[in-house]
Amino acid sequence: MDCFRSPTRFLISTIVIVLFVSSLQFHYTEAYDALDPNGNITIKWDIISWTPDGYVAVVTMFNFQQYRHISAPGWTLGWTWAKKEVIWSMMGGQATDQGDCSRYKTSPPHCCKKTPSIVDLLPGTPYNQQIANCCKGGVINSWAQEPNNYASSFQLSVGAAGTSNKTVKPPKNFTLLAPGPGYTCGPAVVGKPSKFLSSDGRRVTQAMMTWNVTCTYSQFLAQKTPTCCVSLSSFYNDTIVPCPTCTCGCQNNDTNPGSCVNPNSPYLASVVNAPGKNSLTPLVQCTRHMCPIRVHWHVKLNYKDYWRVKVTITNFNYRMNYSQWNLVVQHPNFDNLTQIFSFNYKPLTPYSTINDTAMLWGVKFYNDFLNQAGPMGNVQSELLFRKDKSTFTFEKGWAFPRRVYFNGDNCVMPPPDAYPHLPNASSRGKWSLFVFYMTCLTFIFLFE
Repeated sequence: MDCFRSPTRFLISTIVIVLFVSSLQFHYTEAYDALDPNGNITIKWDIISWTPDGYVAVVTMFNFQQYRHISAPGWTLGWTWAKKEVIWSMMGGQATDQGDCSRYKTSPPHCCKKTPSIVDLLPGTPYNQQIANCCKGGVINSWAQEPNNYASSFQLSVGAAGTSNKTVKPPKNFTLLAPGPGYTCGPAVVGKPSKFLSSDGRRVTQAMMTWNVTCTYSQFLAQKTPTCCVSLSSFYNDTIVPCPTCTCGCQNNDTNPGSCVNPNSPYLASVVNAPGKNSLTPLVQCTRHMCPIRVHWHVKLNYKDYWRVKVTITNFNYRMNYSQWNLVVQHPNFDNLTQIFSFNYKPLTPYSTINDTAMLWGVKFYNDFLNQAGPMGNVQSELLFRKDKSTFTFEKGWAFPRRVYFNGDNCVMPPPDAYPHLPNASSRGKWSLFVFYMTCLTFIFLFE
């Protein structure tokens, strides 16, 4: 009998523990972006003319992502040549490494590498080295934020290649750093030849051949840990719900010295200006959450027909200034947004019948630049919503956002049971599952 009861107790205990663990909230990084399901970067490789040993092509990157842009120090595009091609010359871009061109005795090519890496030229490049949509330091804005500046181009003359549509081969194994990892590019696919309009608008020319390459972003590939988190507060509760502890890492000066900087340290300036200050690796202020960016949502005021929210974005990264930053927030009351102060606003409707997602970004020359960590390292605004009597409530965390993105990366939210609650709401309900499971375990072991 005891032999039977012991396995039974073990089985029941295991089931209860599994149920308890499964009830906890796990944070993970999505590879598919539900708020921008069709977002991608499309690369067009347009062959515009043939040469005696190859062709001249214009390569253009179009950022069709609603809110994810490419910031400084800009993009790096790479590929593998299908044969033994070389790049004779370039305009609007340059290869980072010439490679071994020793087999060319006179006038060596611009690049002889099998796997070239191309970067954009900087602003101020001489006009005779420019083409349209070039020379922005590799910075490309998002499609929704600045629709007139979402492309980047360069021109290259390719040698030792095919000289007709039948003999030319597309490059393969495309890679895109923007500026770090995160993008995965598909193979080059033959597309409909691009058409080009002359500067005077009176003539249209057509590419000899066009290849299309599609690159998609995954936050999981871009970084191992999140890059931002969300904290919450409200006028009806004194509790300030902080970002979850260790959201983007933990303070550990024993195993990882220098992982963060105390803002009151007398050595702060020397650490921030030390070698490697331009590294993409964040140097963050020491906090409980250790995130480079924190977004704070404060439910500020309640009126008869309206309610008001204050949003503050704080930069804790000493190595990064964020220019052209943007914030995406999902909340069901955005369909009744009445007024927004000191931010630009655009509704995002990935599912046309639902208007619950907003894209916010700074006003040019006013607050579109988020300074590095320090006294000036924050931007803020307030939003005024009209109440919908059929849905509006302050109960059960309804007034807080469902999802928040900063510069296209999903920010970690606090667990729902930690949200500020109304004074007359019970805070004990959040432990009901825990108490239930623990009671079951106690009952099993005490009443054998």
